Amino acid sequence: MMSQITSAPAPEQIRRAPKVLLHDHLDGGLRPGTIIDLAREVGYEALPETEADKLGIWFREAADSGSLPRYLETFAHTCAVMQTKEALFRVAAECAEDLAEDGVVYAEIRYAPEQHLERGLSLEEVVEAVNDGFREGERRAKANGHRIRVGALLTAMRHAARALEIAELANRYRGPESGVVGFDIAGAEAGFPPTRHLDAFEYLKRENNHFTIHAGEAFGLPSIWQALQWCGADRLGHGVRIIDDIEVAEDGSVKLGRLASYVRDKRIPLEMCPTSNLQTGAATSYAEHPIGLLRRLHFRATVNTDNRLMSGTSMTREFEHLVDAFGYTLDDMQWFTVNAMKSAFIPFDERLAMINDVIKPGYAELKSEWLFQQTASTSGSVAAAH
Repeated sequence: MMSQITSAPAPEQIRRAPKVLLHDHLDGGLRPGTIIDLAREVGYEALPETEADKLGIWFREAADSGSLPRYLETFAHTCAVMQTKEALFRVAAECAEDLAEDGVVYAEIRYAPEQHLERGLSLEEVVEAVNDGFREGERRAKANGHRIRVGALLTAMRHAARALEIAELANRYRGPESGVVGFDIAGAEAGFPPTRHLDAFEYLKRENNHFTIHAGEAFGLPSIWQALQWCGADRLGHGVRIIDDIEVAEDGSVKLGRLASYVRDKRIPLEMCPTSNLQTGAATSYAEHPIGLLRRLHFRATVNTDNRLMSGTSMTREFEHLVDAFGYTLDDMQWFTVNAMKSAFIPFDERLAMINDVIKPGYAELKSEWLFQQTASTSGSVAAAH
């Protein structure tokens, strides 16, 4: 039996570790250089910067406001350049490539088809362009020695009135050929409860389809309760505010409220995005992020990026922050990763195969390296002492 890992992994080990991503927005992960190229092609002149490095910095600074509505405003620029088949294909292909390069072996990427219709595309054309892009990105990643599988989540905007239409679209395109694996609603929570879209959720449940709901990010427990009890969400997008239903006494003892107990008992996955949560004011620091307590209490917590461009992040960086804040080891990383793979919206046998054939062997190799390094270090210390 392999020794328990007791030290933090090195940055290169974190990058190489197999990672699973459940919460990442396509329009929040563009390469700055790609935005500039696409803006030039379509004649979009409203970009705040025209150099890639400066534009990347602008996105991060604009998003780092502590306000979810202000954070969401940055998407006007990315959506503006994602209005053609060619642009959507390129962005999706680069997304898969970038994630694979970062060690992600499975990802569910979400986007709202209704936000890409300004130049005359139909909803179907949007979905097909993105799906084709993901498949091309998977092929490019394989050619570069990386393995990744990408599923799409079709998102409806919670302030709009097209949720049922998008839910029907997700159901029509579901399956291994297109790669659409489920549905989501996103956008500002306050004032736009998920119950506004009950018809969409009832439809998806009748069709035995999967869906997640952004809940418990900028709004509190009522949003989580509605997402679960009224809408029947399979997962919670963020869910960070579940911490409001957990009391920690001065002596360290913990008491869970009824909703928090329900979420833990039912193993409801929490799609947690630490850096994004700091930007939107849902948490004050990595060390104080609720993910530390939720991991200790064995909630079904997962680690995600949300918007890689706006947050200037990646899965590797998210885990680096958590390693620094909580002293997490490769064992902890594997725990989060298996949690995420168990919670994915693909069939059970495919999830199990990813866990047993890709994730566990990948971490076993890294742990063997760690054990060898520890042994070599100890031997060197003993030799030096003599």
